[in-house]
Amino acid sequence: MEGEGDKWQQLCDEDVALNIPLIGAEHEGSNGHNNNVTTSFLKTCFNGLNALSGVGILSVPYALASGGWLSLALLFSIAAVAFYSGILMKRCMEKNSNIRTYPDIGELAFGKTGRLIVSISMYTELYLVSIGFLILEGDNLSNLFPIEEFQVVGLSIGSKHFFVILVALIILPTIWLDNLSLLSYVSASGVFASIIIILSISWTGAFDGVGFDQKGDIVNLNGIPTAVSLYAFCYCAHPVFPTLYNSMRNKHQFSNVLIVCFIITTIGYASMAIIGYLMFGSKVDPQVTLNLPLNKISSRIAIYTTLVNPITKFALMATPITNALKDLLPMTYKNNKVTNIIVSTILVISTVIVALSVPFFGSLMSLVGAFLSVTASILLPCLCYLRISGTYRKFGFETFVIVVIILVAIVMGISGTYTSLVEIVKIL
Repeated sequence: MEGEGDKWQQLCDEDVALNIPLIGAEHEGSNGHNNNVTTSFLKTCFNGLNALSGVGILSVPYALASGGWLSLALLFSIAAVAFYSGILMKRCMEKNSNIRTYPDIGELAFGKTGRLIVSISMYTELYLVSIGFLILEGDNLSNLFPIEEFQVVGLSIGSKHFFVILVALIILPTIWLDNLSLLSYVSASGVFASIIIILSISWTGAFDGVGFDQKGDIVNLNGIPTAVSLYAFCYCAHPVFPTLYNSMRNKHQFSNVLIVCFIITTIGYASMAIIGYLMFGSKVDPQVTLNLPLNKISSRIAIYTTLVNPITKFALMATPITNALKDLLPMTYKNNKVTNIIVSTILVISTVIVALSVPFFGSLMSLVGAFLSVTASILLPCLCYLRISGTYRKFGFETFVIVVIILVAIVMGISGTYTSLVEIVKIL
């Protein structure tokens, strides 16, 4: 058993962690691990809320419009399943104290293949979310400040393209930072940003002439796959859970942290979905901010808050990918600042190219939710737990529930991915 522990410590040291700095957690050492963990229950809740609350709040009204009022039941169901899969991840981490990252769980369950699958799923999700940030910025800025198309070196640059490139240039220096601890405090404003967005849009509906008069559809079966995918995207924080768990003083309270975080974020998502759908009905855009009247102060507050949040979070999404790419390089170049700048710059350029090529926020987030969030947040935790716990050998009630969740997740993933790809191809 002692040899097994040494092996796992080596694997953890070699792994590139999803190293998102946490509020209240003191870090010592250069390996990126929490050697001195001091995060309290309250601060861990705050970090969890920050991880779960994101740009998904802008797309939930569109998700509700796609599936109809009854699809709200799917939002609550996905939240419950995502919470349960978080509990399963906690149980996996309790099996081995050397687990520090999500890929470690995949390694413990299925060896090198498991680590590879989890890593690919995690980093691809982060990459596509980063692209979604750029698309969101381009859409909202071009809506606020429409400009004429112009020529640069024979290329036509439209309003959205210009703002995507501009935002990328603003973000680029934040990717070059070696220490993201300061940025983590700024990005934690995401919790308050979500509250401000909900309140501002509610004010627009109540007092700025928009109203809540749209009745909407009871159910729209054709839009269910899209709705499910977008709802799943709202709960894609599972890669961060091992970091949260290992940062806590009292790890036994992690289940309570998940309860608090999932309840609060689900209330926020459901509220935003209902408010947006009542305000704009079936005409709601994939980003509800694009529907807001620009001449109202409340609308501008919501839009400006929306714009600031992705800029502060982009580096937190991209840095783990940069670290993973540097890990593939020879040892001589891994800790080189010039290498960090070059790799980070290439990564940002690639996200800009994709954002300019596929500028469809709703379809992209739907694809992320269906293909990656369902995989990383539901499917993989369930499969890893069955393998690590050994419960698959004795087919009890819990095993039956997990198998049902796995089968439903596969159906959700396939149908949602197909629908999203078809929508993207049609628009292209």
